[in-house]
Amino acid sequence: MQHRAGRISARTVCILAFLQASIGFSSAGAQEQATPQPTFRTDASYVRVDVYPTRNGQPVTDLRKEDFEVLEDRVSQTIDQFEQIVIRSAGPQDARREPNTVAESRQAAQDPRARVFVLFLDINHVEMAASRAIRRPLIEALDRLIGQDDLIAVMTPEMSPQDVTFARRTTTIEGFLTRYWWGERDRTNFKDPVDDQYARCYPGITRPGESTASDQGIAQEMILRRREKQTLDALEDLVRFLGGVREERKAVITITDGWRLYGPNAALVRPISGVVPPGPTVGIDPRTGTLTGRRTEPGNPNQNDCERDRFALSQLDDAQQFRTILDEANRANASFYPIDPRGLAVFDENIVPAAGVGTGVNANPMVGLVEDRARLTARNTSLRTLAEATDGVAVVDTNNLAQGLRRIVDDLSSYYLLGYYSGGKLDGKFHSITVRVKRPGVQVRARRGYLANTAAAASALTRVAAPPSPAAATAAAEAHAVETALGSLSTFVRELPVRLHAAAGWSSSGVATVWAVAEVGRGAQSDEWTGGGQVDTMLVDGSGRTVATGRGQIAPGSSSTRIALTSNGLAPGDYRLQIRSKGARASAAASDTMQIRISAAPQPTGAIFFRRGSATANREVPTADLRFRRSDRLRVEVPTPAADPVTAQLLDRAGNAMPIPVTGTIRNDADGSRWQSAEVALAPLAPGDYLVELAAGTGRTLAAFRVIP
Repeated sequence: MQHRAGRISARTVCILAFLQASIGFSSAGAQEQATPQPTFRTDASYVRVDVYPTRNGQPVTDLRKEDFEVLEDRVSQTIDQFEQIVIRSAGPQDARREPNTVAESRQAAQDPRARVFVLFLDINHVEMAASRAIRRPLIEALDRLIGQDDLIAVMTPEMSPQDVTFARRTTTIEGFLTRYWWGERDRTNFKDPVDDQYARCYPGITRPGESTASDQGIAQEMILRRREKQTLDALEDLVRFLGGVREERKAVITITDGWRLYGPNAALVRPISGVVPPGPTVGIDPRTGTLTGRRTEPGNPNQNDCERDRFALSQLDDAQQFRTILDEANRANASFYPIDPRGLAVFDENIVPAAGVGTGVNANPMVGLVEDRARLTARNTSLRTLAEATDGVAVVDTNNLAQGLRRIVDDLSSYYLLGYYSGGKLDGKFHSITVRVKRPGVQVRARRGYLANTAAAASALTRVAAPPSPAAATAAAEAHAVETALGSLSTFVRELPVRLHAAAGWSSSGVATVWAVAEVGRGAQSDEWTGGGQVDTMLVDGSGRTVATGRGQIAPGSSSTRIALTSNGLAPGDYRLQIRSKGARASAAASDTMQIRISAAPQPTGAIFFRRGSATANREVPTADLRFRRSDRLRVEVPTPAADPVTAQLLDRAGNAMPIPVTGTIRNDADGSRWQSAEVALAPLAPGDYLVELAAGTGRTLAAFRVIP
């Protein structure tokens, strides 16, 4: 089952579009005058710590180096460098220099003197009116909070961390918050195709002989559990991503009503009249006459999928995942600042409960007062715990949102940077850090620890006196390549109306091409797409200019197509790939976008995936959904201009080779392109993340995928 978002909502599309338009990666803006600053060293044993001392809730700004004491694993350390950071006033928006590319924005975030913020909009756990109420105090807080050197990004549960883009100007975010009511917790219709499928599988209709529908409340709880899981998955992905952005503190301003933190519920899998346990779905597709694993009656929900999801959702342990997020946040030095936009809430549920399904007086009964109070308490507790466990501040149970936001501004207005050489071992383990201030009455919040390098990785760091050995540098590069490939996987395992995946490469004549695969999502494979569809594709450069276009057709009975985009003017660099798809019926339309880099010739970027199994009538089809079942066969292809022999192997998520046979070959396509190809049967694999490694000559490509139950 896929817990991440079943679609990207119009509001999230607007967020992404606003950010792309504002950053657009234009170089406009005044250049800031550089001022001399202390240089913080980079060394395997060197540790930087950002410290936020306060007294009575106010920053303490007159401390000196000798006022601080740093302990690592309870052992005192010698402070090597000390700097007080004074936040520059926000100043005019047009005076802030924006990063020109995604890579520049990530590089700017590594500056220890710039603060890094993420505004997390928990769309499915904020009511529409509350998202409107928080607009003005939030905009005013951002105006005061974000300085000229600071960076801020926006994320929703429907986004991957790979979509996160840091910027210095807040006008784009303010424009979005002013224009849209983005909260969807109390939405009465289902735009998410998976939510809609649950509602159709368990409609809450009373059958003959029943006083109450046997499936009453099933769809509602499944939808609410899935939404909470989506949010927690997104937060977990976010803190892991932020851990790699920089060592210093990252602040996550989280706008949400909070979470109930669902646990296992046996009642959710109770027997339902007319519903049998899931089994294999096999039938004849009336459109093609071939064997298929999909439903054969267009427009009807897939009951097997619903039943599998019902069982999986009944086993959730969100409290355990929440604790994992807290641990990951502390390791990543990320602090949460949760804000309940409802203010002083009296009830958790409205008169009409969220995600209600069914009709009639008894279809969606009101929540009792005791139960409602318990739910409200659970949500508030989750937000307070999130803040307290990560050294943040929670704005909960108050109608004065502006005052609560001012507390956040004050909390982050001043800090100190300390640096020391650790006497600990290079053991790859977590080492705790404690910072004390000798002045009485001062409370200190600081980084709680760090993950030490291993000896092998440390030897790969550049030093003046000891350059890395080739073996150590290779090991570090390989580990980084594995981490990068797995990190990008979350982008391509989301449930969307239409998915996009792509690869780029060069021909032997030196012409660059981008190959895009567009695929209709599971929730969108209804009768609206049974007649096929059309996909228009655009490749846009950093200036916003369309440099290549293409059009593909999704054949009737199929769900994907592959499109080649090429132009003699394509040069190495970062591009934005966009698709717009339209089904045979006018109401079926969707879009998606992704960033892709064309590397310098002859290096490829990315890979194209194919699947073959019962769901494809044993035909090999291109796919943009990197989730596979054990019954599938997987083929991965990488574009190449050379004819060097190819070797291929399967790796686990740690990068270790697995004893699973993988066939590697060179394949020439009818369009003149050449591909390194690897094929593997997935039957021996347990659910989890894996990589296919293709190597030819001195080149090496890692392609990550996920096996699901």
